[in-house]
Amino acid sequence: MTALLITGAGGMLGQAVVAEASTRGHQYAALDRAGLDVTDAPAVTRAVAQAAPAWVINCAAYTDVDGAESDPRGALAVNGAGAGNVARAAAAIGARLVHLSTDYVFDGRSRRPYVESDPTGPPSSYGASKLAGEREVAASGAEHVIVRTSWLFGTGGRNFVDTMLELGAQRDRLAVVSDQVGCPTWTGHLAPALLGLAEGDVAGVVHAAGAGSCSWHRLAVEIFALAGLDCEVGETSTAAVARPAPRPPYSVLGSERSDAPRLPAWREGLRAYLAQRGALARAGAPGSTA
Repeated sequence: MTALLITGAGGMLGQAVVAEASTRGHQYAALDRAGLDVTDAPAVTRAVAQAAPAWVINCAAYTDVDGAESDPRGALAVNGAGAGNVARAAAAIGARLVHLSTDYVFDGRSRRPYVESDPTGPPSSYGASKLAGEREVAASGAEHVIVRTSWLFGTGGRNFVDTMLELGAQRDRLAVVSDQVGCPTWTGHLAPALLGLAEGDVAGVVHAAGAGSCSWHRLAVEIFALAGLDCEVGETSTAAVARPAPRPPYSVLGSERSDAPRLPAWREGLRAYLAQRGALARAGAPGSTA
């Protein structure tokens, strides 16, 4: 019997979960998008039954926030129906499910950190698709925990930190949005929390994100300071950038639950990630940059 099945294992978070499972010595099966299309319900049922895991961590997701505005059906197929397919397959064999969701299920109008019981109201198609997935999981009959997280960065996928480092190396000045606030979260901190939730008995919805909060502008300033890049960071607004998908202006996650994971501060995650990138670059890892 496989201890753990990881879906979406080729993505940024999925790769971190695979690495953590290996570190812990778990027997695991890892399926990326090529190995399992979560929108194919019969295929999901077969794959989960064949692996026969005690735990499933579902990292499979449609993550293109702007793309979802022009492709809402595609986003809903993966994030909504796909999540339901994984959950029902887990329920059929009695596996415990850890499912990933997002801060984007909230409207961003709060003046305090969102906790698990706060009303949802996603302003974007992406957020709506992730909320649909939460509902599918909750209705599946599987023993489950839904983990909302925020502003992920890590190796193995495009993220804000990498983008800033690339631009900062090319330019003397950048303008970065300062009127969106959230909780930057390193996958290297989140992955151990997900394994802990899989192994434990926490149920329902929990929030798990890097401790503290900042704007994208503040995050960019910190990135350049820690990386030693001499790039001036000016401020701009969400309205001036004009992206296809609306962003919640305030999506800071807190928790009202004593059993929710508590992650290290986002600055600690940023320092650790920059150190990881540097180590990979020195080792000559494919696609890595200093």
